[in-house]
Amino acid sequence: MPTTPDTAVPITLVSAADLPAWLEAHPAQRAWLSATGFKARPGSFALVPGANGELGQVLAAPAEGAPVWALAALPNALPEGRYRLDSALAPADATAAALGWALASYAFTRYRAAKRAPAQLDLPAGADAAEVARLQGAVSLARDLINTPAEDLGPEHLAAAARAVAERSGAQLSVIRGDDLLAQNYPTVHAVGRASTRAPVLIDLRWGDASAPRVTLVGKGVCFDTGGLDLKTAAGMLHMKKDMGGAAITLGLAQALMDAGAPIRLRVLIPAVDNAVAGNAIRPLDIVRTRSGKTVEIGNTDAEGRLILCDALWEADTEEPDLLVDVATLTGAARVALGPDLQALFCDDEAAAQALQQAGMAAGDPMWRLPLWKPYLKNLDAKIADLKNVSGSPHGGAIYAALYLSEFVSKARTWAHLDVAGSNDKAQPGRPEGGEATGLRALYSYIRQRYG
Repeated sequence: MPTTPDTAVPITLVSAADLPAWLEAHPAQRAWLSATGFKARPGSFALVPGANGELGQVLAAPAEGAPVWALAALPNALPEGRYRLDSALAPADATAAALGWALASYAFTRYRAAKRAPAQLDLPAGADAAEVARLQGAVSLARDLINTPAEDLGPEHLAAAARAVAERSGAQLSVIRGDDLLAQNYPTVHAVGRASTRAPVLIDLRWGDASAPRVTLVGKGVCFDTGGLDLKTAAGMLHMKKDMGGAAITLGLAQALMDAGAPIRLRVLIPAVDNAVAGNAIRPLDIVRTRSGKTVEIGNTDAEGRLILCDALWEADTEEPDLLVDVATLTGAARVALGPDLQALFCDDEAAAQALQQAGMAAGDPMWRLPLWKPYLKNLDAKIADLKNVSGSPHGGAIYAALYLSEFVSKARTWAHLDVAGSNDKAQPGRPEGGEATGLRALYSYIRQRYG
């Protein structure tokens, strides 16, 4: 049965500064709220009983920070049921509140049912229902893919997910597999993925008017990363199902942009591999010839993400896109530098970098710019190849990875590299523990603003 305002529990928004006046105007609730100690601190709420002992009302103090998280603690804290906002919000804030509620309602249920249903919110007045559904769907897609164990999410599974996204929006999709990667000159993708029993693939999605500005997304799709012959520790390997987070985020972003009808010529390139251990795995000090023709000395087989990305970036760059963005769970160094909440942004386009950071802050999906420090490039020099895939230095790992990638981009008008976490180590309101579409909503907002 459709819910009407009369059957949904009202949520009244109140701040600590406004609480005394609200209590003065509602003497019947004053004693109860005083007894329960409700002070309207940011992020807190109070359940107010009705005349017959039922839940009659919720008083909620919005959390501080980005509007999207203002009410995001409520879906899993309030009793199950339906709720409605009885406080008027500006359309943008109403959309943000609805989206935050939707993102907080996510649960990964492929292998186990959710412990409880989240409280449901009627769409607030003025909220953009299509935008909420669009971004909820995009983030949920990325979260689901990242959360899925590698046994059920290999290169072919990732290709199937891309095909579903393409079919939903009428996009074209092609997939290059296995030894065909050598025949079509994607040698580093093949080199990294050849040791797995699951063949590596290169996923290529195209959509939109060919005359529109070219926007190309490249996502790192390492479906599981053992570290290769430079084998990770057990602890280091524990979360490596998330190493295809960049691919998941770009697929979710592409889905949202196509659903919104963005006026762009979109291309998505995803090299998808397992970095496995076998007799034919790439070895330290092997030399790999990349799609660009440049040769790379393998200093560490666990720096495989930049190897598969460099072939895809070179291909993307040949089309001289107006905007080229790659997203990758590339380095632990970015997390050491910025902590769990900030994603590392590398971009030498000053205006674009500033706009990306502003979009991220406004969306509650923040990123922080790190430098493409060119003097460090000399530390990627190799003795018998054009460059190395690692510097050998224990410092500045995220910068070295970005500098390596920069060697394969020269024609794009704007290039941005996001070194992302792809997961939440601990839950926050709206952001459950596990797979996370870090950077997706920031990029979506920026691209919509840039192209109208």
